[in-house]
Amino acid sequence: MSATNTFDFIIVGAGSAGCVLANHLSADRRFTVLLIEAGKMSHPLTPVPISFSRFIDNPKVNWCYGSEPEPVMAQRSIPVPRGRMLGGSSAINGLVYVRGQPLDYNNWAKLGNRGWSFDDVLPIFQRMENYGPGADEWRRQGGPLHVSEVADQNPLYDALIAAGEEIGLPNNPDYNGADQTGLCKTQTTIRGGKRMSAAVAYLDREVPPEPDDRDRGLGTPSNVKRKTMHRHQLSVDGRTIDAQARVEVILCWGSINSPQLLGLSGIGQPALLKSQGIEVCHSLPGLARVCAITSLHAWVGQSGNVACVQRSGTRSRAPVANCQIRDQEDGFLSLPRPRLLLSLKPSRPGEPRRPAPSRPYRFPPHTPILDEPGMRLPFTSCAPGKSGVNSYQVGDPHEAPAIRFNFLSNQMDPQTLVDAVRFTRRLMQAPGKDSFAVSSSSLGRRTK
Repeated sequence: MSATNTFDFIIVGAGSAGCVLANHLSADRRFTVLLIEAGKMSHPLTPVPISFSRFIDNPKVNWCYGSEPEPVMAQRSIPVPRGRMLGGSSAINGLVYVRGQPLDYNNWAKLGNRGWSFDDVLPIFQRMENYGPGADEWRRQGGPLHVSEVADQNPLYDALIAAGEEIGLPNNPDYNGADQTGLCKTQTTIRGGKRMSAAVAYLDREVPPEPDDRDRGLGTPSNVKRKTMHRHQLSVDGRTIDAQARVEVILCWGSINSPQLLGLSGIGQPALLKSQGIEVCHSLPGLARVCAITSLHAWVGQSGNVACVQRSGTRSRAPVANCQIRDQEDGFLSLPRPRLLLSLKPSRPGEPRRPAPSRPYRFPPHTPILDEPGMRLPFTSCAPGKSGVNSYQVGDPHEAPAIRFNFLSNQMDPQTLVDAVRFTRRLMQAPGKDSFAVSSSSLGRRTK
């Protein structure tokens, strides 16, 4: 950080958005940029894709938030992992690349969010990616973020895709293309068997900056205490430091922390701010709304005649896995979380037709590694019927925000998950699945 603590731009949060902005703004040599991150610079396991399982509850690299007790879910607190290191959640996630549904972007634009229609964001997605299979109407090459289909080859994947086709599911070669509906292998942000986080894609430089180069700075670890329109108050190693922006302060601290920081600074829902004893500087009623995503995990069954992931992930196979990722840039350690993705839209009488899929299915590895080979299918509703609330604690930026998702509080949400279970039963009963011989399942008709 410079002696004057004054920069043209201050970016709060070195996650996916913050890294991109720091890259673009610092490319203009007229500007000085301060990028602030509360977490660590890196972690030894970050480059290893399968390491996400080690980060999911590690407070050194994860904020490890949890929701308030959910009233419709037996008062359970739902884990809310968020990356706490350079690259943010892109440094600890399951490495699956999904653009999102065009309908959602268009709906956001209709609500008054200029620049958020799918026609607006598609060129941005295209500029950022280097898509391995090649460019077409929807995809591009030459961007900083490498995107490719999961490299793992397993007959189980082909058998599941064949089973899906037998019950009418399309085999979608590119769910980030014209249509997301169907069953396909996942696309990942892995290059050469290593994780490609936003920090790797946008902050790593082929030519390091000169020692006296003052066009950029990185404050880490540091925590922002409050902000005004052009000034931030930071806590760095127990010291309070003021940093001032000549042009703009840009908040990129994510959907959980950004509302918290704005609220502590007096920006948000007036009633909520006043109830917390915070002076209202600017009314922004919709700030603390959180979109809930409901999910259900199910153990599908054992598959005795297919080489599943856990056969490669045992301790006895660890030396082999280490050699594979080091020498061949593949193997067990180079895998993302799910290897297959299925998106579909349930049809119900009287329900408006919505082209966006409500349920992506993911086919992840087991955690922990089980004795018998098998598979697990998490079902996720990406279009829940009710939003949640993200609030904040009085005057203390170190306190975790209070999050309530309101999971399953809308009657359509549990029905969507029930539909997902029924659909999965159909998939497991298709003739194409016979090649992986499921011998037991948690999705039997007695399951409630």
